[in-house]
Amino acid sequence: MAALDKDGWLHTGDIVYFDKEGYLYVIDRLKEVIKFKGFQVAPADLEAVLISHPEVHDAAIIGERDEEAGEIPVAFVVRKDGSSVSQQALMNYVAKQVAPYKKVRRVYFCASIPRSAAGKILRRELRNLFASRL
Repeated sequence: MAALDKDGWLHTGDIVYFDKEGYLYVIDRLKEVIKFKGFQVAPADLEAVLISHPEVHDAAIIGERDEEAGEIPVAFVVRKDGSSVSQQALMNYVAKQVAPYKKVRRVYFCASIPRSAAGKILRRELRNLFASRL
């Protein structure tokens, strides 16, 4: 009973969406949410916005600890060949499309996003990469 709400929805911890044809897509896990000043930010939401940029090949979001906010969204971005899009340009692009608390606060460029054989982003590897940059 704890997993079902009063409307009969099963709460699995997955973030999903339905497309126009009614297909269900699992895109992320709720437990991976970033807590920014009490707001919950799903990395998949920001990744979708970044990937929609014409000069971005791939992207992933992780949370970085922050004394004031709790965590801040940090992006790892793979630019398309020949792209020279800047970190600030990408942050501005996302900021125009999301609520203020969801804005990407930092962007790092990388050669690839680590993924499992199933295509899932390996956020732990990104966190290790991030920690090694400090």
